[in-house]
Amino acid sequence: MTQRYPTTTMEEKLQKTELVGGITFTPPLYKQRYLFVKQLVSRHKPKKVADLGCADCRLLWLLKFCCSVEELVGVDISEDVMKQKMHTLSPIPGDYLQPSEKCLTITLYQGSVTQKDPCMLGFDMITCIELIEHLEAKELETFPEVVFGFMSPAMIVISTPNSEFNPLLPTETFRHPDHKFEWNRAQFQNWSQAAAARYNYTVEFTGLGAPPPGKEVGFCTQIGVFMKNYRKTDEHDKLQENKEHVYKTVFRVVYPSLKDEKYLQNAVVGEVIQKAQIIARRLLDHRESKCKMDCDDHFEEESRFLASQCVLRYLEYPPLVEADKDSKQPFISGNTVYIPLRNIFSFPKVNQLCGNMETLKKLIIGKVALSNDGSAVLTDIENEDLDD
Repeated sequence: MTQRYPTTTMEEKLQKTELVGGITFTPPLYKQRYLFVKQLVSRHKPKKVADLGCADCRLLWLLKFCCSVEELVGVDISEDVMKQKMHTLSPIPGDYLQPSEKCLTITLYQGSVTQKDPCMLGFDMITCIELIEHLEAKELETFPEVVFGFMSPAMIVISTPNSEFNPLLPTETFRHPDHKFEWNRAQFQNWSQAAAARYNYTVEFTGLGAPPPGKEVGFCTQIGVFMKNYRKTDEHDKLQENKEHVYKTVFRVVYPSLKDEKYLQNAVVGEVIQKAQIIARRLLDHRESKCKMDCDDHFEEESRFLASQCVLRYLEYPPLVEADKDSKQPFISGNTVYIPLRNIFSFPKVNQLCGNMETLKKLIIGKVALSNDGSAVLTDIENEDLDD
């Protein structure tokens, strides 16, 4: 398969130059195509999405933010092109500090879309954005059998230039020198309908980049959205027939997720410590406030020195609640605040993360100071965090 270029010469002109007839595209057409795919993902909520001819991975980067997506795969014939931007698909520090509730794995493969690899089975959506026009005649002939027949996802999105729009563009022939063909609307629709009928799909046509008024040439980019009529359970047979992996793995990353107990534990421990400090601070503030009120009643006319000494008495003030291990409310005993786990669990975020008290105990034991019977979190009132 010939190399697919990440950005075509004409694409750059479409993005930056006012065209014949005063045509401008805002946002640029390539962004509109990516946003079109993102809207489909938001509507249909696929879990596994693959982009064939992913080039510089910009579409994959956009889709990694979609809530439903748990696995993203990019395939391109050019390893070098993928490597230019694949670092943008890696997690950033914030992804580790605040892991997502979903799992997300991103993989890039070097390989041809005319090859059958078992790693491409089981996808909900496959996109081919400005890809097919780069295929040689023999590759284009094989393409439907591989993508529609073998991969057979629930949805396929294919976009390609509409040659009828070309007279409005500053180009003499094709929009890019690597294009092997550019179809008009009838050619694209005939090819699409034939593939859909053969592999049991239905197809709807749309496009992006409307022509100026009075120009009946169709959209600048034409798009076919293919939906599988039903899904056969023949993946086992396909795996048996195509056991060999022909794609080369170029990049693979697994994002931190709360489904991983390691990250879940870190998140829960952080929430428990934070909520315990909030409760402890409220208790201490209340006790200090009460102490000051008593000081005002008894030493209203005392000197500033005596008043400042009185404020320090809150450290010796009796606990708000009797120091009782069976108490259902937080209380202070000496320099320690006892906060029942039930109070911590009542916070929505902790409840959401753990689901039940047993999970909460399991995740924080050994990570957070607990009472002897494990029923309460212990916080030292001299902890510097409480004085902030």
